[in-house]
Amino acid sequence: MKINNRSFFRQRCLAYLSALTLLIMAFAACTRAYTPKPRSYFRIDFPEKKYILYQSDCSYSFEVPVYAKVDPYRGNHPEPCWLNIDFPDYKGTIHLTYKELQDNLDMLVEDIHTIAYKHIIKADDIIEQPFSFPERKVYGIIYDIKGNTASSFNFYATDSSRNFLSGALYFNVIPNKDSLAPVVSFFSADIEHLIETLNWK
Repeated sequence: MKINNRSFFRQRCLAYLSALTLLIMAFAACTRAYTPKPRSYFRIDFPEKKYILYQSDCSYSFEVPVYAKVDPYRGNHPEPCWLNIDFPDYKGTIHLTYKELQDNLDMLVEDIHTIAYKHIIKADDIIEQPFSFPERKVYGIIYDIKGNTASSFNFYATDSSRNFLSGALYFNVIPNKDSLAPVVSFFSADIEHLIETLNWK
């Protein structure tokens, strides 16, 4: 029996082409169906908001969260009435500094402004939020610093005559605005509460 070589070769080519087409279609279908998952972060559980009054021999008092720990300031050249409000479970700290005014209000306000705007290199935005509580003689500005910056909030509060309190919120982690966003939002409310309950002695 004589085999037709041309017909046999054509059938083999068609079989290979069909198999190759099926492989390409399967691969294309798989790649189209794949959708990369967005980057996710660990869920953070926050405590219930509760506050207690913080008082000392210094010229101020305010309310702090029950989940915070208040210690003397740890850093270079500490002065009396400088504090750290630590949130150990979240690696966060509000550094507080206090100065008694001696005809130097403008200079201290400018210092805080300069410190806040040092973050402009990495900041997406810096929003200034003035506040005023005339009944308690508490005036100042919160600097809400957006982006991958070392500090997320800076602020100062003063009675314009004798007392000047300033603070900054820091986290002891690599700055990442996406992963830190819920934590920053949670503790920014504590800063606002501190200011809203601040009283001079």
